[in-house]
Amino acid sequence: MKYVDEFRNPEKAQALQKEIAKLSKKIDKHLKIMEVCGGHTHSIFKYGIEEILPKNIELIHGPGCPVCVMPKGRIDDAIALCQNPNIIFTTFGDAMRVPGSKFSLLQAKAQGADIRMVYSPLDSLKIAKENPHKEIVFFGLGFETTAPSTAFTVLQAAAENIPNFSLFANHVLVIPALQALLENPDLQLDGFIGPGHVSMVIGTEPYEFIAQKYHKPIVVSGFEPLDIFQSIWMLLKQIIENRCQVENQYNRLVETSGNKNALKAMNQVFQPREKFAWRGLGEIPNSGFKIRSEYSQFDAEVKFTIPNLTVADHKACKCGDILKGVLKPWECKVFGTACTPESPIGACMVSSEGACAAYYKYGRLQTMAKTATKQTKETVTLC
Repeated sequence: MKYVDEFRNPEKAQALQKEIAKLSKKIDKHLKIMEVCGGHTHSIFKYGIEEILPKNIELIHGPGCPVCVMPKGRIDDAIALCQNPNIIFTTFGDAMRVPGSKFSLLQAKAQGADIRMVYSPLDSLKIAKENPHKEIVFFGLGFETTAPSTAFTVLQAAAENIPNFSLFANHVLVIPALQALLENPDLQLDGFIGPGHVSMVIGTEPYEFIAQKYHKPIVVSGFEPLDIFQSIWMLLKQIIENRCQVENQYNRLVETSGNKNALKAMNQVFQPREKFAWRGLGEIPNSGFKIRSEYSQFDAEVKFTIPNLTVADHKACKCGDILKGVLKPWECKVFGTACTPESPIGACMVSSEGACAAYYKYGRLQTMAKTATKQTKETVTLC
């Protein structure tokens, strides 16, 4: 397929792999590079990129999975809305199976709640028009990638005067999350593979603080194998040359100043919350969106009573540490046993962008085989 096959060329991938191997020999330390976006994590495992990198380069999986970072309390709040018999609750499919404290949206639907999966927030407006005597609530979640489409939907609802549509806003922002990670003393990173989809909206300028304040290089990357290989190569070049800059590998789609129309719509409809709770990262200031007062008639948190629950994660689940990059999925004791895509305990196993789901789908057997080999060697040594 044109414009896809070009970025999966084996010969070019091998050439980049060799160049990365050469550069890695010039670095006398173990490097930790975080790919922020869950889409990158899945590409890395799908194409076996991590398996063929030099041993002194470790990829750390970041919190760029919007479903995974949603705390249980917000899922419980969504379920509380669903239990109102006058509400039709609409959501993207990847949120349906995220476990709350008692059950998921999918289980709530099985118990009789009117929950409908949609492919766009505009689908919710259509449902609102078709059901004028019902209240339609859309579960708005995601990073800046999906926030513009939600904002445009609210603007459309205002323009068409659709009073029975409202939004349960849970959009989160990538920049405050990155700052929280950089302030975490337990996580020492040498560079970032920056998120491609988010950067299509916000541009590359907002990442300048990473280079200027924290002195870390960052390369905004596309999602194909050659994109990721080239981004790693660019990061190594920066490290060797003692540079800390924001570079744009994904320049075929990402511009420095971002998408001005999308940014305008977001700023018109949303404003930052004082704080928002992230699974694993805790409360981060100014890291989530809420609806501006001018559009409060479309704000589900104004229209309806919501419990605003705070719920602790399952003690056995290490989803929070995995989102922070402190642990790998296979280091969680329930990974692949009690916690699987069919019966997830944590959100990282549910979402198509979750690190645990990526390991399970693409890397579980190899990882477990390596772990078993290591444990065997340790046993033999002890004997």
